[in-house]
Amino acid sequence: MISHAIQTMLLNATLAADPSQHVYDHPFKIGHDGRWMWSGNMGNLVLSGIILIVVGLYVASRVKTGPESQGTDRYVTKGRFAHMIEVICVYMRDDVVKPLLHDRTNKYMPILWTFFFFILVNNLLGLLPIMDVVHLINKDWAEAHITPIGGTATQNIWVTGALAILACIVFNIAAIARLGIGGYLMQFSGGAPLIVAPLIFVLEFAGQILIKPIALALRLFANMTAGHILLATLLGFFSIWNVESVGTPIKGGVSIIAFFAAMAIFFLELFVAFLQAFIFTFLVAVFISLMDHHDDHSHEHSEHGHDHGHAHAHGHEHARA
Repeated sequence: MISHAIQTMLLNATLAADPSQHVYDHPFKIGHDGRWMWSGNMGNLVLSGIILIVVGLYVASRVKTGPESQGTDRYVTKGRFAHMIEVICVYMRDDVVKPLLHDRTNKYMPILWTFFFFILVNNLLGLLPIMDVVHLINKDWAEAHITPIGGTATQNIWVTGALAILACIVFNIAAIARLGIGGYLMQFSGGAPLIVAPLIFVLEFAGQILIKPIALALRLFANMTAGHILLATLLGFFSIWNVESVGTPIKGGVSIIAFFAAMAIFFLELFVAFLQAFIFTFLVAVFISLMDHHDDHSHEHSEHGHDHGHAHAHGHEHARA
């Protein structure tokens, strides 16, 4: 009897509300032809842009060097929040990107920082119940499943695809700027024999233009979608209080378990929000670093070894003398 009640409760709680409705993009204004003119994700993108501009200007004003009248304090960052952002930026530049890009680090850090913070802010906005608050305020919008703002923009494949296309443009332009057109195209052959060079070229070129951007887009999209649907599913179990066939003790027990499980997933999603922003940025830096003068590096290494051997031999001859 209890087993049947639990099964009924789980089925009704799961079907009470589609968890994906809390994750996928919702339209707002619909044109006469049925096309979307605005959506919740668009509202989030605009909000994230405003946040980045306002917060960026604030942090810049707190990080910049002050007037000479302040003495040595003019070099000290003011405020804990600004100091936290500065630490993140310095860590990414010195410990993550510089070992990959070396002399090109400062040149590409602005776009890499932009990728990181834009994705991070949108990931965090997706964890806020903005759309649910809007639907509580306006019941008509809730019934029509429309909202001017809310959802997770980085869960939208069109958004992650646009970010991936921009990243593709960045690391390909960086490669052409570094190697020139001829060197850029030569990289795709990989020094393979002439008989297989065309095949290698096609595969490498497809990887550079298609596979890498698609991987960037799908990785961010899939990670943000899976976690948010799981969180929405756990929160959906609170709808069991509307199921009359289930006793109050069972409802209370399941609600407590669902609450703590949802809290655990929420903090996991908070970690994933930072992790996915970091991974996307790190991979873009890796893709930039892969297209470099590898022959020059090996040549410099061989010259270094030759000089080291010559110095060793010279020292040996000096010892014999």
